[in-house]
Amino acid sequence: MKILCRTALLTTLAALALTGCDSDDQKAPGSDDKKPQQPAAATIGAAGSGCELPVSFGIAEGWKPKQVTVEANDPLAALAKKGPFTMACEIDAKPAGKLGFLRVWTGGRAGLKDGLTAFIGDRAQQPAFTEVRIGGKPGLAVDYQQKSQLDDGLEKEAAFVVDSGKGLVLVSLDSFDNDEHAAMRPAYQLARDSLTVN
Repeated sequence: MKILCRTALLTTLAALALTGCDSDDQKAPGSDDKKPQQPAAATIGAAGSGCELPVSFGIAEGWKPKQVTVEANDPLAALAKKGPFTMACEIDAKPAGKLGFLRVWTGGRAGLKDGLTAFIGDRAQQPAFTEVRIGGKPGLAVDYQQKSQLDDGLEKEAAFVVDSGKGLVLVSLDSFDNDEHAAMRPAYQLARDSLTVN
């Protein structure tokens, strides 16, 4: 595992400040197609896959995974924590021509709803939770809006969570803006539809 350096954490902070989210399609929140919308170019989660995780899932062509390991004494460690979750992996969309990340977060053994609610925080507006099957297990997805860090506009966001048996695993889609998120949504859906527990 690579240790997340100060530069990478600053990059993470900038990207977290620019999170966007869900597509502007006509589907109800959480009602994505059940089949992956694009083929997987690789699978991450196992040892040697770029990110070692309690789960595995497919990633889209060109997306680049990077293990995130946070040292407790790093003054920027708080940037890689949200609610009960700590960032474990970043999958960068930039090499695929998009601005954003899929991020994988791991946490404790709280309930799915409690964990996901704590992750999205008090700034989340109009959260819509949807029960889903993920890797053959009960999962929970959320679509919500959050005030932009750049202006007064609202940005759509999305995440899903599943209990791996070794703790909760959450995947969030963090994009530069809503247009980028619409372009990145198929990769997010691919991750959800292809996820298996290791």
